[in-house]
Amino acid sequence: MKARIHVFLKEGVLDPQGKAVMNALRTLGFGEVQSVRQGKFFDVETDPIAPGEAEGRLREYCQKLLANPVIENYRVEVLEP
Repeated sequence: MKARIHVFLKEGVLDPQGKAVMNALRTLGFGEVQSVRQGKFFDVETDPIAPGEAEGRLREYCQKLLANPVIENYRVEVLEP
Protein backbone atom coordinates (compact mmCIF):
# COMPACT_ATOMS: atom_id res chain seq x y z
CA MET A 1 0.00 0.00 0.00
CA LYS A 2 1.14 3.56 -0.63
CA ALA A 3 -0.07 6.49 1.42
CA ARG A 4 0.71 10.13 2.10
CA ILE A 5 0.33 11.66 5.54
CA HIS A 6 0.14 15.45 5.89
CA VAL A 7 1.01 16.94 9.30
CA PHE A 8 0.43 20.63 10.02
CA LEU A 9 0.24 22.95 13.00
CA LYS A 10 -3.15 23.62 14.54
CA GLU A 11 -4.65 27.06 14.06
CA GLY A 12 -3.47 29.42 16.79
CA VAL A 13 -0.13 27.63 17.29
CA LEU A 14 2.80 29.96 16.72
CA ASP A 15 4.57 29.10 13.45
CA PRO A 16 7.94 30.92 13.40
CA GLN A 17 9.16 29.04 10.32
CA GLY A 18 6.04 29.96 8.37
CA LYS A 19 6.43 33.58 9.44
CA ALA A 20 10.09 33.60 8.34
CA VAL A 21 9.12 32.21 4.91
CA MET A 22 6.36 34.80 4.57
CA ASN A 23 8.79 37.61 5.38
CA ALA A 24 11.35 36.24 2.93
CA LEU A 25 8.76 36.07 0.15
CA ARG A 26 7.73 39.67 0.82
CA THR A 27 11.38 40.74 0.80
CA LEU A 28 11.75 39.07 -2.60
CA GLY A 29 8.93 41.23 -3.95
CA PHE A 30 5.95 38.95 -3.41
CA GLY A 31 3.94 41.50 -1.43
CA GLU A 32 0.64 39.73 -2.04
CA VAL A 33 1.58 36.93 0.39
CA GLN A 34 -0.60 37.31 3.48
CA SER A 35 0.46 34.26 5.49
CA VAL A 36 2.39 31.00 5.27
CA ARG A 37 1.92 27.92 7.45
CA GLN A 38 4.70 25.35 7.53
CA GLY A 39 3.95 21.63 7.56
CA LYS A 40 5.40 18.29 6.56
CA PHE A 41 4.34 15.14 4.81
CA PHE A 42 5.35 11.51 4.85
CA ASP A 43 5.14 9.11 1.90
CA VAL A 44 4.63 5.66 3.39
CA GLU A 45 4.78 2.27 1.68
CA THR A 46 3.58 -0.81 3.56
CA ASP A 47 2.68 -4.41 3.01
CA PRO A 48 -0.93 -4.75 1.80
CA ILE A 49 -3.51 -3.68 4.38
CA ALA A 50 -7.22 -4.44 4.04
CA PRO A 51 -8.99 -1.39 2.57
CA GLY A 52 -11.29 -1.02 5.56
CA GLU A 53 -8.33 -1.04 7.95
CA ALA A 54 -5.75 1.07 6.08
CA GLU A 55 -6.89 4.52 7.18
CA GLY A 56 -7.18 3.46 10.82
CA ARG A 57 -3.71 1.94 10.73
CA LEU A 58 -2.25 5.13 9.22
CA ARG A 59 -3.94 7.16 11.96
CA GLU A 60 -2.20 4.95 14.52
CA TYR A 61 1.15 5.88 12.95
CA CYS A 62 0.27 9.54 13.44
CA GLN A 63 -1.00 9.20 17.00
CA LYS A 64 2.00 7.19 18.15
CA LEU A 65 4.86 8.85 16.27
CA LEU A 66 4.37 11.11 13.26
CA ALA A 67 2.29 13.92 14.79
CA ASN A 68 2.15 15.71 18.11
CA PRO A 69 -1.62 15.80 18.77
CA VAL A 70 -1.25 18.68 21.22
CA ILE A 71 -0.11 21.13 18.54
CA GLU A 72 -0.57 19.34 15.20
CA ASN A 73 -3.37 18.00 13.03
CA TYR A 74 -2.90 15.40 10.33
CA ARG A 75 -4.62 14.07 7.25
CA VAL A 76 -4.05 10.65 5.71
CA GLU A 77 -4.49 9.70 2.04
CA VAL A 78 -4.35 6.15 0.70
CA LEU A 79 -2.76 6.53 -2.75
CA GLU A 80 -2.66 2.85 -3.78
CA PRO A 81 -4.30 -0.02 -1.91
